[in-house]
Amino acid sequence: MAATATPSPWPVPEAWWERANYFAWLRPALDGGPPDWHRNPLDGTRASGTDRPWWVIPDFDPAAGDIKAIWEASRFDWAVNLAQRTGVGDAAALERLNAWLADWCAANPPYHGHNWKCAQEASVRVMHLAVAAFVLSQTRSPLPGLIDLLTVHLRRIAPTLGYAIGQDNNHGTSEAAALFVGGSWLETLGRPEAGPWHQLGRALLEDRVGRLIAADGSFSQHSVNYHRLVLDTLSLVELWRRHLRLPPFSGSMMARAAAATAWLRAMVDPATGDAPNLGANDGANLLPLTDAEYRDYRPAVHLATALFEGRCAFGGPGPWQAHLGWLGLARPGETASPPPSRLYDDGGYAVVRCADATAVLRYPRFRFRPGHADALHLDLSVAGENLLRDGGSFSYAADAEWLTYFCGVRGHNTVQFDDREQMPRLGRFLWGSWLKTKAVEPIREADGAATVAAAYEDARGASHTRRIALRRGGLVVQDTLAGFSRRAVLRWRLRPGPWTLRRAAVTDGRHHLEVSANVPLTRCELVSGWESRYYLQKTAIPVLEVEVASPGSVTSEYRWIG
Repeated sequence: MAATATPSPWPVPEAWWERANYFAWLRPALDGGPPDWHRNPLDGTRASGTDRPWWVIPDFDPAAGDIKAIWEASRFDWAVNLAQRTGVGDAAALERLNAWLADWCAANPPYHGHNWKCAQEASVRVMHLAVAAFVLSQTRSPLPGLIDLLTVHLRRIAPTLGYAIGQDNNHGTSEAAALFVGGSWLETLGRPEAGPWHQLGRALLEDRVGRLIAADGSFSQHSVNYHRLVLDTLSLVELWRRHLRLPPFSGSMMARAAAATAWLRAMVDPATGDAPNLGANDGANLLPLTDAEYRDYRPAVHLATALFEGRCAFGGPGPWQAHLGWLGLARPGETASPPPSRLYDDGGYAVVRCADATAVLRYPRFRFRPGHADALHLDLSVAGENLLRDGGSFSYAADAEWLTYFCGVRGHNTVQFDDREQMPRLGRFLWGSWLKTKAVEPIREADGAATVAAAYEDARGASHTRRIALRRGGLVVQDTLAGFSRRAVLRWRLRPGPWTLRRAAVTDGRHHLEVSANVPLTRCELVSGWESRYYLQKTAIPVLEVEVASPGSVTSEYRWIG
């Protein structure tokens, strides 16, 4: 790449200069040279057989560990950060950028080795190369080597689209976006094979958005972080379309993009940018243009709100404003109103607000395969702090014990019947006998409280009805349980802290959770559990487990001070 950018007034991220940035938490020091593209940075092992065609490499290779750790440096987010440094006049950053690109190409010959195995990973590289070129004002006259690199990538992506479409997830949107961005880019440069890629990408984007994003903005993957990924993908696509002055997308696609924007804005705390750790989370962050924390979703929401609604999501200074600046967008003059309590029934979410507290109730509405057994999970945040927490994902390549823990019922704030999962597991990423919600009571706001309820019955006849009432300073949850044989275990996954248990209540001094029931409690225990707020990282958290042996109603009251 060449340095043709005008120096930017926006701050440059620190990532990938003195330290690498794997999954937003592992930051080993850089020695100036490029990363080892085939090395797992967590345990130092290297992927073998890098000279093999990608299609003969197994999906789960024990010798390589979690393949996502191999892929992480090859997503090229460093190309964006080095382009930003170059844009403020750092010649050494341009030298590093070109050296690392050349080294990657030498170490990853086309279509051989682990880094060519996944077309979505190739798509992320295309999108990051496009952003880097945009930052460097090089989209109109890229160097021949960059043109060739883009072409090689699009030739990898296009032939396997059937797999991406069949997944009904962000594989399809990412690969469609890469074909649209890369194809339209190469088409403007006179590459004859690029026109079909451009048109295929456009058509597939329209198709995937219409199928995977519901009218209320819910996304097929039931995941907050993958929702950010698809939203950032659509933001980048729309930015690129405007940059090349291409025809607009359909009104229906833009309406779905706006609905998806409003959905994520409803999940995000405006003071901290954090959001519930719902669903799968592999560390993806497509547009890391600032030093905003990985779990700060405000830059993505702010960008999408500006593009698809013509408004600001958040006022005041912050990394979300720099996010717009790096992408050449002026700050809109109008700011969106704070989101109200609302049911997102297409996806199965009730977002309930009262004062500075937000509760999110997850209930089963599965048009697409569920990733987690999290029916009637409840997430609670107050003043930006996540108090009742989802466990996250940890690793897609984990052994059966950890995969079951994080994706299964034990990783969520809900009830487990007879020591089994809510649905039978059929494979690493597949559940059977998908749950269906029996009833949902709409959100009601009266007498200083906001209430909602939902219920399901599983394939074995066990049933769970959950009613919540959120008010200033407190949350009351009533769980009605029936149809089980031996026992039902209710879990509350608490924030880290010095919790103590006395009878059926726990406290850390500022927060108090007490449980009662109309049947005997056979066990009430404070145990150690796990959460994963970043991919491949797990930390201990306290978990309150309450057990009953007969059908009945269990009431949990959570109170806080301040």
